[in-house]
Parts: sequence; structure tokens; C-alpha cells
Amino acid sequence: MNSKSKKRSPIVLIASISALLIVAICGAVYYKYVVVEDPIAQQENSEEQPATELDSKDEQTTEPDSTDEQSDPHQASTSDKAEQPTSSTQTEKPDTSTNEPKDQVELLNGYVVGQQPATEPTYVNGILIVNKKNPLPPTYNKGEDPKAKAAFEKMAAAAKNEGFELVPFSGFRSYEYQTTLYDRYVNRDGKDAADRYSARPGYSEHQSGLAFDIGEKGREDLWLTSAFGESPAGKWLVENAHKYGFILRYPEGKEDVTGFMYESWHFRYLEGDTAAKVYEAGVTLEEYLGV
Repeated sequence: MNSKSKKRSPIVLIASISALLIVAICGAVYYKYVVVEDPIAQQENSEEQPATELDSKDEQTTEPDSTDEQSDPHQASTSDKAEQPTSSTQTEKPDTSTNEPKDQVELLNGYVVGQQPATEPTYVNGILIVNKKNPLPPTYNKGEDPKAKAAFEKMAAAAKNEGFELVPFSGFRSYEYQTTLYDRYVNRDGKDAADRYSARPGYSEHQSGLAFDIGEKGREDLWLTSAFGESPAGKWLVENAHKYGFILRYPEGKEDVTGFMYESWHFRYLEGDTAAKVYEAGVTLEEYLGV
């Protein structure tokens, strides 16, 4: 028994070792192709997930501005639901924003199309401004300004010493009278032509009581003509009016600024030394005030 078992033991040992090797090889193969490869595949899948999330964030940036304030997409969706009942108020925002910029309004011959009558006069730096974009209320009816009248009388006295007798042949005009005057010019020359030399009711400086149409007595043929500006009296007036508080309101070559053609006879009173500053700057009242 002992001799036979000793002879068999090497064979059994070799067989055992072979079996162990086979088991080890099978285990290695299983580990490589089953246990190892599956986690790699899972890792590749997990690496694709962040890319998908980035794509979803990129898409979120293209959403309307109302969701930009929400950092959490889930909060955004919740807020969207909460805001649905008030969606009608959101649709009103574009409408109001388009009405705010003044430079986008429609103009016709310098006037704002559809502009409603003014309820208050417009002052810029304490100066009353009346032009095609800033009308006076129809009820503005203060008559001729006493300071303006006194300033004209002082200027006329100085001009008389130089041999010129100045006449203010048109001063204050009410809203109602300006309506009659403007309609007359429209019927005669058409609206486009009338808008160049006659103000629509509410838009005339004459209604402010601060403007005068000035001519020379005895030279009525030059009244309301550009030739008055070339006459000795007209030249004296342009060169000296600012000393008494007046400016030539609609100078030549400034129609695109003032809205009106050259009027050598139309002068506007400005209190204090403002007229002198405008004259020295060589600009229109609109340019001086930046309007």
C-alpha cells in the first residue's frame, strides 16, 4: 500500500497543479473580459453624461430673458408655471418700450405725428422753449410779456438814435388766432409749404408773448421778407438785438434745426444775459439748450 501510494503521489500532485493552473487561467480570462471591461464601458457612459448636461445648459441660455434670472433649471420651470397667470402683463412690456425712445417717433414736416395737445409748457434750464416738438397748451394765454415789451421799447429807442424806426407789427397771438392764420396759409399754399413758415396752433412762439415780428416804419414793402435782413435797419437789428435780450430766432441755413425757414423779422426775447450768450455762441436756441 505504501509503495503504490508513493508512486501515485507525483501524478496526483501534477494533476492538482494543472487543475489549479486551469482555474487560474479561467479566472484571469473572466476578470479581464467580464469584471474589467464592464466598468470601462460604464465609465465611458458616465463620461458622456457631463457632455449631455453641458448641451442642456447651452440650450437653456437660448431661453427667453424671463428665465435668465433663474440659476436652477428646476426653479425656472416652477417659476414659469407661477408666472403663467400674469403672462398678459409681460406682453405689454414690448409695447411700452417701443414708445419710450423719442428718436423713434414719426415726424411730418418736423412735427411729431399723433402728438397730443400739451398740458404744461416746456422749460429747459429755466427757459421757455416753443418749437415743433414742444408745444404750448391751448389754454396758455398770458398775453404780451411785460418784460419783453419793455426790452423792445428800449431797443427801439436806441435804433431811433441811429435813424431807424422799428415797428413790432406782430406780437402776441392767441391759440385761436394762430389756428385761423395757419388754416388760411394751408388753404392758400398747401400743408407742406405752410409748415415751413407758419406754426401750427400751439407751436407758435407768438403765443408765448415773448416773440415779435419786427420791421421798419416806412419800409413796409420789406416786412415779412428776407430782404429786410439786408436793409440797414435789419442789419442793425441783427448786430444789436442781443444787447436788449433778443435773438434772431430763425437764422438762415438753420431750417433743419429750428424747423422753420429763415425769418429776418422774427425775434425772441430771453431774460437776463441769455440772448448775449446765444449770440456770442453763434447758434440757435435749440443748439444752445441742447434740445
